[in-house]
Amino acid sequence: MTIVETLSKSRNDHAAVICRGLTARYNRIAVVHGVDLDVHAGEMLAVLGANGAGKSSLFGAIAGVVAGGGEVCVGGHHLGRMSAHTRASNGIAFVPERRGNIFPTMPVAENVDVGLRLLPSGERGAQRDLIYELFPILKERGSAMAGVLSGGEQQMLAIGMALGRKPKLLILDEPSQGLAPAVFDILEDVFDRLKKSGLALLLAEQNVPFAARIADRYVVLSYGQIRSKGGKEDLRNSEELAEALMR
Repeated sequence: MTIVETLSKSRNDHAAVICRGLTARYNRIAVVHGVDLDVHAGEMLAVLGANGAGKSSLFGAIAGVVAGGGEVCVGGHHLGRMSAHTRASNGIAFVPERRGNIFPTMPVAENVDVGLRLLPSGERGAQRDLIYELFPILKERGSAMAGVLSGGEQQMLAIGMALGRKPKLLILDEPSQGLAPAVFDILEDVFDRLKKSGLALLLAEQNVPFAARIADRYVVLSYGQIRSKGGKEDLRNSEELAEALMR
C-alpha cells in the first residue's frame, strides 16, 4: 500500500486548520497583528513576504514556540493556550527555517525514530515505512551520522522527523533555502503526495517560483498583517505578485 493510499484511508475530512486573530510578540513588542488563516485538508497555503514581514513569528505562534494570542483550531480541536509540546501531540508539526532541526551526532535512523516518539509504539513501524517511502535516501543512509548528510538530505530528514508525528498540519518555514535546485523536484513530489493524502500544509517562502510550483493559495504578509491574497494562477503572474510583495 502506498503512502497516499495508507494516509487517505485514515483521513479526517474535518482536519482543516482555522486560525483567528493571531498575534505574536517578543517581550512587549508585537510583530504579528490579528492574522486570520484557513488551511484545508489536502492543500498548501503559502505565506509570502520579505525578510522581517513576520512569517517566522506567525508560524512560531501557531506552533506555540513564540508568545502570542488568538485562536488555533486543528481537526476540530481548539488548542487554546497549549504548550508547543502539547500542540505537537494534537496535530501540529513545525520545521523551522533554521538548520539544526536534526541531531547531527546520531545516525539517520535514530533521528527518524526520535520523530516517532509521540506515536503509540504499535503505530511506529508503519509510519517509519511511510517516511522511508517518501525519502528513500534516508533509508539508504540510515547508519550514517546525520551531520554528514548534504543540506538537501538534512532538510528531508527534518521533514521526515516532523511527519513521524502523523500531523494534521505540517508547517514549513523556508524549506527551499540554500538547497540545490535538484532537491526542489524531490520536495515538490513529496508535498504533492502529502496533499493527496489529506494533509494540510502551511509554507513560508521567499522563493516565489518554487512556491508557485507547489502551493494552492497564497497570502502576502507585510509588517505582521495580511496585505493581499490569491490563488495558484495569481502565483504564476509574476508582475502582479511582485507588486503585492512590495506593498
